Amino acid sequence: MGSYRMCMCFTRKFRVTEAEPPLDVKEAFNKYAEGGTYMTAEQLQNFLLEFQADGGAAASDAERIVEQVLQKRHHIAKLISRRTLTLDDFHHYLFSPDLNPPIRDQVHQDMTAPLSHYYIYTGHNSYLTGNQLSSDCSDVPIIKALKRGVRVVELDIWPNSTKDNVHVLHGRTLTTPVELIKCLKSIQEHAFSESPYPVIITLEDHLTPDLQAKVAQMLIETFGEMLFYPESDCLKELPSPEELKYRIIISTKPPEEYRKAKTANEKEHDSHKSEEDLWGKEPSELTEEHEDDDMSDSDSSEDNSHSNRGSFSSAEHEYKRLITIHAGKPKGGLKEALKVELDKVRRLSLSEQALEKAAESHGTDVVRFTQKNILRVYPKGTRFNSSNYKPLIGWMHGAQMVAFNMQGYGRSLWLMHGMFRANGGCGYVKKPDFIMNESDNQIFDPKAKLPVKKTLKVKVYMGDGWHLDFKQTHFDLYSPPDFYTRVGIAGVPADEIMNKTKKKEDDWTPVWEEEFTFPLRVPELALLRVEVHEYDMSEKDDFGGQTCLPVSELRQGIRAVPLFDRKGTKYNSVRLLMQFEFI
Repeated sequence: MGSYRMCMCFTRKFRVTEAEPPLDVKEAFNKYAEGGTYMTAEQLQNFLLEFQADGGAAASDAERIVEQVLQKRHHIAKLISRRTLTLDDFHHYLFSPDLNPPIRDQVHQDMTAPLSHYYIYTGHNSYLTGNQLSSDCSDVPIIKALKRGVRVVELDIWPNSTKDNVHVLHGRTLTTPVELIKCLKSIQEHAFSESPYPVIITLEDHLTPDLQAKVAQMLIETFGEMLFYPESDCLKELPSPEELKYRIIISTKPPEEYRKAKTANEKEHDSHKSEEDLWGKEPSELTEEHEDDDMSDSDSSEDNSHSNRGSFSSAEHEYKRLITIHAGKPKGGLKEALKVELDKVRRLSLSEQALEKAAESHGTDVVRFTQKNILRVYPKGTRFNSSNYKPLIGWMHGAQMVAFNMQGYGRSLWLMHGMFRANGGCGYVKKPDFIMNESDNQIFDPKAKLPVKKTLKVKVYMGDGWHLDFKQTHFDLYSPPDFYTRVGIAGVPADEIMNKTKKKEDDWTPVWEEEFTFPLRVPELALLRVEVHEYDMSEKDDFGGQTCLPVSELRQGIRAVPLFDRKGTKYNSVRLLMQFEFI
């Protein structure tokens, strides 16, 4: 009897029942099919225009959808003379991320403003394969980042042991080096595989003048016509992403800045910090650490053996000529560093804690600085495990380059992936107008209390696809999984919230049908966070997928939302059916 019961449990786990369309889907079908059992392309077009608020839906779009659904579901589209959809066909269409995605996949923003008007997808220590202390340096993570749409690649460049060539490595750590030329060639090959807009290489330069000259030669030989640099010594205003399509730009500190640089005292750090939870903390918990541990970065003063040499060599001039975005910290405090100069643009780098302090005391000055100049924010030095910080504080203050360890993973990185799904995933997202507003009495103050501007209603209907992407025993050995969904907002502090649905027991295709309302003060910077977990009574809940979507890009109506794994790779089949409505 015991074995028989065991057998019953065993067969039970393989049963995946097809969930029927949610009530809202049935009602929409009845309404637009005008009570009939079939929906024509013309009726589908009405549904798209009215219910889905898809203003651009043409008759040809509706016809194409009908054809694709019939082809996919019945493989006999060519034989069907009556080109119409049944309720199940209609549901299948709504639940297909390819046919009915939650956001658009084309570039649709104005790309003709100066670079400083955009958030730019930025990597930190882009050459590291793993942690910050002992992982290998390689061109592989650089290629991966470029294929994801990252537009700013950071390279730390050092002399090799014989001082006659240039290596890329994380200085004063045990990371194994990779040759600079290998990284440059990989950038040249993959820079525009995902996006035509410019790639910026930020160099953290620890070289002697003769090696800087060698780098100049490498850059010219590798990139040729791709390399953009200004005719005059310093740019008054940055060109636009549109003007710089398919171009490579160099940003680093010009050689004379090193002349003035004093030797930086490297601080020692305790490397035995506990690893964070695998997915990282909740974004709301990410701002609490204030210990001051700025490790050197490209703008802080560097120890350069040649810092006291007198005159410039022509080789150095060649190197300097190729630097389009000049980096550097002016003498004096933060107030001085944030001065906006009339006739030149520059780049300033601040660690995540330095930004927090600046935001506290000079919030509007930071916003004003970023209207014309570039601000780069980088992770604090103690993030040895390549974890990340909360990107929103940078974005709220107009920082274009919020630099992230792309080889780490966790909730902060999910937010970064989400932000740059906007604008067709091209790696450049236009900053909201209120951050760019230049009239003095109107400079955006991130600390100001703001009224609710827009309310987003989100309905979570159901999920599907886990039985195809996961082993039958992945979540529970003897029974189907117990899924629940967490839905919420990351954004300005006043907008942040996380809710969750009830758990749906023993079901591979869970149906929740729950609605959540999110009043938003700054919808332009809000990201919709979605996570699915599997409830586990005895241990930590299992992970079942996540995504982050820019609220400003959400398409209204019922949409299929594809989910991603912890590292941000899209699952083949796992998706949710959700409805978005702005009120």
